[in-house]
Amino acid sequence: MEKLYYSISEVAEMFHINQSNLRFWEKEFKQLKPKRNKGNTRFYTKDDIQVIKNIIHLVEDKKLTLDGAKQQLGEKKEVVQKQQELVERLKAIKLELNGILKEIS
Repeated sequence: MEKLYYSISEVAEMFHINQSNLRFWEKEFKQLKPKRNKGNTRFYTKDDIQVIKNIIHLVEDKKLTLDGAKQQLGEKKEVVQKQQELVERLKAIKLELNGILKEIS
């Protein structure tokens, strides 16, 4: 069963990034708004995690600046999400093909 909310440490570990990156992105991207409890602890939803995936795709895969990523997310959120999902699928296929290549060799 999947969780409804994830802590900042869980999300940072999920994406192999620093918690400080997540806090910074929260200030930079209006789309990233994790819920907070009375103790001001952040809790990320599945939607927040999707936004983070999109940011990582734009910054790491497409090599956009943060300003470029902000613009893309603001204008074409659905397109960015589809591109990010496609990149994930292609990476999985590449891993599988490399595994097959090792088996053959």
